[in-house]
Amino acid sequence: KRVLSTIPIPPGPHGLVITPNGRWVYVSSDGASTVSVIDTATDKVVENIEVGKNPHGLAVTPDGSLVLVAVYDTNSVAFVDSATRRVVGSVAIGRPHNIAMHPNGRVAYVGSQTPGKFSLAVVDIARRAVTTSLALEKTPRGLEVTPDGRYLYLTQAGVDAVVALDTVTNKITAQIAVGVSPHYAIFTPNGRQGLTVVQGPSVLTVFNPETNVVQKNIPVGKRPHWVAVSSDGATAFTTNEESNDVSIVDLTTGAITTVAVGNAPRKIAVQPSPGKRATIAPSVEIAGFAFEPATLKVALNAAVTWFNRDGAPHSVQFQNGPASDTLMPGRSYTLEFSLPGTYEYVCSLHPYMTGSIVVTADT
Repeated sequence: KRVLSTIPIPPGPHGLVITPNGRWVYVSSDGASTVSVIDTATDKVVENIEVGKNPHGLAVTPDGSLVLVAVYDTNSVAFVDSATRRVVGSVAIGRPHNIAMHPNGRVAYVGSQTPGKFSLAVVDIARRAVTTSLALEKTPRGLEVTPDGRYLYLTQAGVDAVVALDTVTNKITAQIAVGVSPHYAIFTPNGRQGLTVVQGPSVLTVFNPETNVVQKNIPVGKRPHWVAVSSDGATAFTTNEESNDVSIVDLTTGAITTVAVGNAPRKIAVQPSPGKRATIAPSVEIAGFAFEPATLKVALNAAVTWFNRDGAPHSVQFQNGPASDTLMPGRSYTLEFSLPGTYEYVCSLHPYMTGSIVVTADT
């Protein structure tokens, strides 16, 4: 393993994301006011987008249409249209640092590092508005949502654990003690393993997201900052700031290859394998006494989750079919569809609330 090329960008590379189709790389530079766009076909910068001074973390919607930029010094998150490569909106958030995207593409989570007012902001992407702000005792660092969208895992400066937050109730449900200074947690695509870089002992910690139990610690380079995982979930990559290298970890055997990459590497992302397409976890929001979307098209064998974000209880009742229990505010219901067809349903408590699931074999 070796470095194939280097790409000059403005000083202070900070955030890094790759579009779901693998075609473009976006890199923010906190020593400037731009986000660079790199063409993966040529490994050349094709544009530098002005977003505001000191941009930090980035996130991209599952369909690749928007890139969100945490612009630290303007106290805002900028929305960049990936087609026009122009800022098309923003939302005010104090000292935004890193961003995590919900798999449904409708919600983003932003860590706010405003001194004395640390928080986690929940952003409605369509409305470009903060819907909830959750106070934190410590400075938020890395954050990521599980592939099924059920939990957000968060690290904080001075907290020697990874915190799991229920995305429906916005309540902390677990803390995983992993050692001094965990920085970021991510998940294998199937959601069966969680991976956390822990800077104190310089290890990659592997844990079970279902039980939140640590499975093993794998030594990597010194002071690991970030971790990424391959599309097949077999290999992890950590950037190691103090040893100036990247550790390539076989998650089955624990075997490690080390590649020197230069001074203090921070973020890392893995280009999707050819033919891979980002999947959006199918879900329906219950809000304002309505199902949103009212009609949802899904693939065969998809599991759909209904999230009750209303202030009242609701239910999901299919015609001559399964039904949920009463869903109190903040609860959810999941159902798998194994046959093609159109499935109509209502809320049994409020029958005027109607919806449908369209299951096709070619989605």
